[in-house]
Amino acid sequence: MREGQAQLRFKYEAELDLRFPEEVASMPGGRAISACIQCGTCSGTCPLGIYMDYSPRKIIAMTRAGFKDEVLHSFTIWLCASCYACAVECPRQIKITDFMSELKQRAIQEGVYPKRFPVAVLAQEFFNSVRKHGRNSESWLVLRLYAKANPLQLFRQARLGLRLMRTGRFSLRVDAIKQKQQLHKLLRAVDSAKQANLRSAAEAEPHARREALETAKGAI
Repeated sequence: MREGQAQLRFKYEAELDLRFPEEVASMPGGRAISACIQCGTCSGTCPLGIYMDYSPRKIIAMTRAGFKDEVLHSFTIWLCASCYACAVECPRQIKITDFMSELKQRAIQEGVYPKRFPVAVLAQEFFNSVRKHGRNSESWLVLRLYAKANPLQLFRQARLGLRLMRTGRFSLRVDAIKQKQQLHKLLRAVDSAKQANLRSAAEAEPHARREALETAKGAI
């Protein structure tokens, strides 16, 4: 899907989420997106850019302008292959790959990711497995991926799965760490820190958010 195929609808300022730029900026290194000069280097170097509905350059501009729904519902953030080509070439040294990863997390938390898009389902199931058990069980990850993204494929691959089980190459055992409570305590601390950052962003001065809007809206 090319960038030109996705038409960004005109929005009045009242329709925008002007807290979204500050929320994204509150993540580690997130404020670097304010240094983006919209040169398009990231879009030009991205090997998957031709398949994205919005280019990486436009995603940054839309984030700074407060187009939260469009950003979190886009396929662009899920097509990012984390190859870091954009981060290497960026003249402002913005960690665009990390920025895309944060947007994926936000989309999962708010439940707006494409429900049957394999990349999004894979990320969601991997996240749930590691959060619950501390490790990822590849067999269960594959089963849940097929069940949610393409149930028919699960039946098509059943014979292969049985052969792999007989040879010991496919196991239904759930891998888990021993001290899961320590992991859960750590994750709760991370969640609390993120919530604190979001509260700080919500209390930010309106004129600061308005400045971010004025900086970005001309680039879209």
